Amino acid sequence: MNEPTVSVVICVYTEDRWEDILAAVSSVRAQSRPALETLLVVDHNRTLLERLTREYKEHQESGEVRVLANAGPRGLSAGRNTGIAASHGEIIAFLDDDAVAERDWLRYFVQGYADPDVMAVGGRTVPVWASGRRPAWFPEEFDWVVGCAYKGLPGGVAEVRNVLGGNASFRRAAFDAAGGFATGIGRDGDKRPLGCEETELCIRLSRALPGAVLLLDDRAVIHHRVPDARERLAYFRTRTYAEGLSKALVARSVGADKGLESERRYTTRVLPAGVARGLRDALLGRVGGAGRAGAIVLGVAAAAGGYVVGSVRARRGEVTFSVGALPDSTDRTVGPVGPVGKGGEGGSS
Repeated sequence: MNEPTVSVVICVYTEDRWEDILAAVSSVRAQSRPALETLLVVDHNRTLLERLTREYKEHQESGEVRVLANAGPRGLSAGRNTGIAASHGEIIAFLDDDAVAERDWLRYFVQGYADPDVMAVGGRTVPVWASGRRPAWFPEEFDWVVGCAYKGLPGGVAEVRNVLGGNASFRRAAFDAAGGFATGIGRDGDKRPLGCEETELCIRLSRALPGAVLLLDDRAVIHHRVPDARERLAYFRTRTYAEGLSKALVARSVGADKGLESERRYTTRVLPAGVARGLRDALLGRVGGAGRAGAIVLGVAAAAGGYVVGSVRARRGEVTFSVGALPDSTDRTVGPVGPVGKGGEGGSS
């Protein structure tokens, strides 16, 4: 049986991540199961667009690596939608621009699609701390704050409500049925670190295709760089608050039952157990125990506060988002001059 072809989309927005971008592309090119193509979608940054076009000129001619301009509004969701529309693979995989994939990443993704009911397969994202090790106070239950897999996710290969966007793949048929990523929910560069666009898409997909299966395969591993700024408590607080804002929009769109289904188990089972472990470690004199327990309480309070504020704003119509229209599928590979906006920052996690 012929395996499906895979396009890999990497959304980029800033030259500050130049070396990370090159490393991400190299990790895709080194896969044991080769990708059909890698698409670099540049979010409204002309300088970066032109630099990447020069860097991958030879590979663009062969179609192995293609550099595109985001055809939609500034932000990660529109960048992903641009990549989806311009790609040719039967499977579209997404990799963060500051992450590298292990050699068998795509091989494990493709294995999941042997079942025709599987519409999405996600993987495990491992943090690479800039300081060289996890901060003692940082609870594993909140590794989603830095875009990584967290304690509470199932192990092995398991069915899930949603995959995590920085390490995920979808059948093209999923986008045909449900549309693309919603704009107005997710990240817009280094502004407030919103999220949940993949959660909203996956719930919408499950509604459009009631028999759809979404999998998490923790063998499909990427390593995600966590910069110094994201190891700090201030970022932790800001990110958890922003998650609450985003969850309010998702709940407003798809209903609280589905929008908060996984979160209820997480907050009633996983997090209390994490607080108990932290307090136990503190009593035993282990470093960071009290800090981890306190961080979990802080994270819950910040997210709850964001959810309340986001719910009020959504009811008032102060915040809105647009559901997933994909741009024209015209090939937007750029040459010396491409269809871009003014230089600046857009969105990647």
